[in-house]
Amino acid sequence: MSAALLAVGVFALTAPPAGAAAAGGASFRGAVSPATVAPGGRVTLSVTGCAASATASAAVFDTVTVPSGRSAAATVDWDAKPGSVHTVTFTCAGARSTARLTIAGAARTAAATTAPTAASTSLTPVGVRGGLGGSMGGGSAAQTATGAGLVVVAITGGVYAVRRRAAVRAH
Repeated sequence: MSAALLAVGVFALTAPPAGAAAAGGASFRGAVSPATVAPGGRVTLSVTGCAASATASAAVFDTVTVPSGRSAAATVDWDAKPGSVHTVTFTCAGARSTARLTIAGAARTAAATTAPTAASTSLTPVGVRGGLGGSMGGGSAAQTATGAGLVVVAITGGVYAVRRRAAVRAH
């Protein structure tokens, strides 16, 4: 008799729950990918075993329609609490399926909200390497002299062109 009860128990546990079949008798299941997302991030919602369009809803995003045989995207609210876990409910032809969605980031604790110490926030001041975009190191004296010479030639050429033009107009 115990073997018969064991067999009945195994079959009862492996059978899908009532209402798990949707539109055509297939097993209906919803999935969220990725299962962990940062506030403001996007998740992909997909369903299997649903011949019609399904809907997906959670406290951290608006209700989304998932077309049959396809997936849909949802954007998680920016103000979703880091570390919180939410249930995403999928509905197809009266059948329901759920999946978990975790918001990335550790839950805040008392230790995490203490004021920072001077040792943890002090930085060694370093100036910005402006002008060259930080792409060059120090220059040599020859490079400096060459650059200065080119500037003098350019200014001299400009003055010559302006004076010559003024002289031509005077005639």
